[in-house]
Amino acid sequence: MKAQIVRIGNSQGVRIPKILLNESSLEVDVELEVCEEGILIRPAKNPRQNWDSLFREMADDDADEMLIEDGEAQGSFEKEEWRW
Repeated sequence: MKAQIVRIGNSQGVRIPKILLNESSLEVDVELEVCEEGILIRPAKNPRQNWDSLFREMADDDADEMLIEDGEAQGSFEKEEWRW
């Protein structure tokens, strides 16, 4: 399918037909990547997606204990150089 690049203010854009948006699962946020054949558009990923359910599962499994107690892992920077 061909499309045209259109002017949008000081930028340019491509109008994506609704059928392509529906088939590609693209929504509001997308990631753009320059590749060998042009520009790749893909759905944006939320890097913290599902963290809430994973943390809940950890708590249910008693796997949410502190690995390092406060103050234990402080190096010289935290003890001497950092200004609170």
